[in-house]
Amino acid sequence: MPRKRGGGGGLCGCFGGGDEPPSITFGIVDGGDGGMLLHPMEVAEPMPPLDELNIKFAELVDELDLTAEHRERMFDLPPEKKWQIYCSKKREQEDPNSLAWPVYYLDKMKVVMEDIITPTEEEIENRTKLVDSLKTALRTQPMRFVIRFLDLDGLSVLLDFLERMDYETMESPIHTACIGCIKALMNNSLGRANVLAHPTAINTIAQSLSTENVKTKIAVLEILGGVCLVPGGHKKVLDSMCHYQNYSSERTRFQRLVHDLDRSTGRYREEVNLKTAVMSFINAVIKYGAGEDNLEFRIHLRYEFLMLGIQPVIDKMRSLENATLDRHLDFFQLVRNEDERELAKRFDMVHVDVRSANSMFDVIKKKIAHTQAYPNFLSLLQHFLLLPNKGSSIYHWSLVDRLVQQIVLQYEDGMDPDVSPFDINFKDVIEKVINQDIIRQRKAEEKEKECEELKKELERKERELDNKNQEKEDAMSALNAVQEKYERQAIELQEAKRISDHFQAQLAEVKAMLSSGKFTNSSTDDEKVMNVMKGGIVPPPPAPLPPGNVAPPPPPPPGVFGGPPPPPPPGVPGAPPPPGGMLLGMPGKKRNIPKPSNPLKSFNWSKLPETQVKDTIWHDIDDAKVLKIMDLTDFDKEFSAYQRSQADEEDGYVSFKSKKPKELSVIDGRRAQNCVILLSKLKLTNKEISAAVLNMDQGEDLPRDMLEQLLKYVPTTEETSLFKEHDSAIDSMARADRFLYDMSKISHYEQRLKCLYFKKKFQERMNDCKPKVEAVLKASKEVYSSKKLRRLLEIVLAFGNYMNRGARGNASGFKVSSLNKIMDTKSSVHRQLTLLHYLLEMLEKKFPEVYSLEDEIPSVHEAARVNLQELEKDIGQIKLGLKDIEKELEFQKNQAGPPKKGDKFIQVMSDFKTIASVSFSRLTDQLAQAKEKFVKSVKLFGEDTQKSTPEEFFGTFNEFLQSFSEAKVDIENFRKQREMEEKRAKIEAERLANQKKKKKGKGGQPGGPNNGEFDDLISALRTGDVFNDDMTKMQKKRKKSVPQKNLVQRQTNGSNGNGRKSTAEMSRERVGLKPGGAVRDTRTGAF
Repeated sequence: MPRKRGGGGGLCGCFGGGDEPPSITFGIVDGGDGGMLLHPMEVAEPMPPLDELNIKFAELVDELDLTAEHRERMFDLPPEKKWQIYCSKKREQEDPNSLAWPVYYLDKMKVVMEDIITPTEEEIENRTKLVDSLKTALRTQPMRFVIRFLDLDGLSVLLDFLERMDYETMESPIHTACIGCIKALMNNSLGRANVLAHPTAINTIAQSLSTENVKTKIAVLEILGGVCLVPGGHKKVLDSMCHYQNYSSERTRFQRLVHDLDRSTGRYREEVNLKTAVMSFINAVIKYGAGEDNLEFRIHLRYEFLMLGIQPVIDKMRSLENATLDRHLDFFQLVRNEDERELAKRFDMVHVDVRSANSMFDVIKKKIAHTQAYPNFLSLLQHFLLLPNKGSSIYHWSLVDRLVQQIVLQYEDGMDPDVSPFDINFKDVIEKVINQDIIRQRKAEEKEKECEELKKELERKERELDNKNQEKEDAMSALNAVQEKYERQAIELQEAKRISDHFQAQLAEVKAMLSSGKFTNSSTDDEKVMNVMKGGIVPPPPAPLPPGNVAPPPPPPPGVFGGPPPPPPPGVPGAPPPPGGMLLGMPGKKRNIPKPSNPLKSFNWSKLPETQVKDTIWHDIDDAKVLKIMDLTDFDKEFSAYQRSQADEEDGYVSFKSKKPKELSVIDGRRAQNCVILLSKLKLTNKEISAAVLNMDQGEDLPRDMLEQLLKYVPTTEETSLFKEHDSAIDSMARADRFLYDMSKISHYEQRLKCLYFKKKFQERMNDCKPKVEAVLKASKEVYSSKKLRRLLEIVLAFGNYMNRGARGNASGFKVSSLNKIMDTKSSVHRQLTLLHYLLEMLEKKFPEVYSLEDEIPSVHEAARVNLQELEKDIGQIKLGLKDIEKELEFQKNQAGPPKKGDKFIQVMSDFKTIASVSFSRLTDQLAQAKEKFVKSVKLFGEDTQKSTPEEFFGTFNEFLQSFSEAKVDIENFRKQREMEEKRAKIEAERLANQKKKKKGKGGQPGGPNNGEFDDLISALRTGDVFNDDMTKMQKKRKKSVPQKNLVQRQTNGSNGNGRKSTAEMSRERVGLKPGGAVRDTRTGAF
């Protein structure tokens, strides 16, 4: 009989008890007739040196795959015994007839398969011993045994044995032992990979479910359940169940399993182990593989079992009152309840009754009622009504059912997690449907594009209407302000008139007294004279100006508006001389310069005035001499204002092709190019631009950014002069020249553009300045009246005097900048904490009203960003712009003759100037008020009113509030960190305690290579420990979401009762699985 690990090859004596290892004197050999003989072990070769012996012995120990404890005991053996063991194992390996080689077992099994005679009970017993010995060898022999077994195609021999078994063998222990051989082979990573890679291995194993041998069934279910946890194994198990359905001619693939669960007669009356194995397999199939993170797949598989009537069977099995079985039943119910809740969440419901067709119909209808899929849903229902209800109608419904199942389960890449009844890639089919929808969608997009264009046009009109309404509101507001001012001046005038009449009467009385000689030196007469002398005669105040009329201001100096002053109207006496620029630009002496034969390009230079030529190098230079020497004909040709293309001349010969008309350009080339680019973006003709400038862009054709660019291309004086010289060649001018020429025809074109740009920019500038003024005003009021801030300063002052007791203490106040130095003082105990953190903790406990300081002074953040000098500068720019508009209005009103057709400058800008002046006046009044409040606030806190600015003053409070808020966050984080550390310490303490208990619990467990990793996994699957982590998570989740009374009554504990790590965790660690059921190695297929 083949020896077991520790019993053959002289290894049994290595693990004996006692202090001294026993002597190894006998080995076991085959007696030839089935018996066994003992013979003394002899050393055939001399012992090598100690180093070489240790190396050879280490190789032998590595092949045996022993545990650390047994390896250590093996290495502690004396050298002589090491050599004996080594020689014995080598002799076995060299002997081809030795039981250490798999050939012996494979030959025996082949002989058994060829025997067609029904075996007797004795033959069955011998064959069972043979297969059992192979199972033991696969578990205990070195790795080379397994490799040799696989090389000899031993797996195929085992599978052929299972395929060719007769009924008696199938129901005998031989069948169980053969399944055990496959199980032992899968306990090795190499063997497991070969089993999974075999095309029919899992199917052949599943065929063994047809036996009535309970032990064989349990072994098969345990193997299949373990394979479900292997990468790619889950799909193989589902395929094998479909194979078994065809093999056993059953209606569904899981019918046998539910049938075995429900059997309660004969040998199945109290067979709890089989029911436990079936439930563990069902849970593994549903929860792992594709069902681990796929709700649809879990519901799909579970529904197969429910349709087979598993729920009443589960309720009946509760009466068996077996703890392990109940654990599997509880897990099945927990996963089901969790999936039903998750499904209900998708539809924003508490529960979806999947047992009721009406309920599910209502849910589907609610889901797609207002979607594009609703017509298809109605069409689907209508066609269901048309399905035949006789004959093969059941197969029509089955076909629809399978199609929908595959659509729901199929991945995006076309792969199916379950057995696919149809070889259809639904992704490709759906893409074809989508392509048809895309065509319709493109047409819809074109319509939407047209609609968007109409919307944009409507928005432009609405924007124009809003501008008109805004102007109307501003005009009404300005009119009301002027009316109030007029009424106030009328009242003041009446009061002044009354006072004047009173003094006039007193003066007349005094004059009458003096002329009549009745004036005496009495106190009464002296008092009258003194009153008249003190009061004086108050002349009546000037009559108020009518609304809208403003006294003309003095003329500004030349160049203030950015250009020379306008020339006086012709015939007006006393007109001022031309501007200085024009005067200096005129030649001081007549120069005899030849006239060019054709117009020339301009030379963009800056002329030096004649008044500055004296005493310079230019005074002695005579350019006339150079002109006499120059070849002016060639110069005229090279620098002609007419542009000539390269195609006009080739190799000196004139082309006879049709020539493009020459374009005249007198401005700088780069300037002309940039001007053309601008005009192409503007997309308006010169006529449309001129009209927009004249009517002050009433149609909103000139965007503000384009106006800013147009200001860069205003015709200069030199360009205007050149245009006049070439007035006859206007039609041949280039695009940029023609534009500048047309714009030069508009009176005060540059001033008009600037006024229009100021008008469009005015509201933006006001919106930019107004919030800054309001921020300073609000912040000044908040800081001035804040009670929380006063209380905080009081607390900080107390802290400071306490900490600086002595020379630096005894302070009555401190500068507000000192607030930002609070966080510089760090704690001596906890370096992360500062005085500010301590202050906040104290405020939260003893002064809670001050803890929300930032709510009482929220405007300091905006005020801290206000630069008062820049703000006043911006407001000053607005003031200058209004003055320039006033100046241009005066010039336009003084122009002789009627205005040009379409010129609305006076009308538009007069209205704008009136409204803008009122708005600007309010802004300046608000600025004055803000500055006054700011000075009061600065003075309140004892700061220097001359040097303090809003940026510095409010910036100090803003910086403090930021630190204030950050410190609050820090305190909250410190608290969370402390809580986490406490939890972590508690968990670590529990972990250490569990480790100690686990070590104690491991003392009584058998070790060594006999406890394989696949056995551990199957054991965890059998007991339900493999589901512990998932059960714990679902139970915790359920406790949070539903009342305690709805929990499953039977809860499972997460340990083995003694604090040790569960068998599931140990088995998962050994086979490479993560605690949640995920698999570690996806490349080799190993557990």
